[in-house]
Amino acid sequence: YREWTRTTAEYPKERELEYLLMGLANEVGELLGKHKKEIRGDYVNFTDKLDELGDVCWYLARLFDHYGLSQMEVLHRNFVKLTDRKNRGVIKGSGDKR
Repeated sequence: YREWTRTTAEYPKERELEYLLMGLANEVGELLGKHKKEIRGDYVNFTDKLDELGDVCWYLARLFDHYGLSQMEVLHRNFVKLTDRKNRGVIKGSGDKR
């Protein structure tokens, strides 16, 4: 998937990181907006949320590619970090270094 996203990536390469980070934030914001509408009682089609999640994944894949990382590498690192925190009983703590 990461490699495929290269074929749909149309943005200024000299500002790639900035573009991708802003795009990711925007797509997460759109997903949150749909959730907000549900909270106030509006109907939101689940496929609309699914589409936003797909857009979030596209930006994440582009960021992985930008940094030269694989999705599995990032997910494994997060798995190890959270497993360690769970084992030490600090999942609910605060701060990046627990």
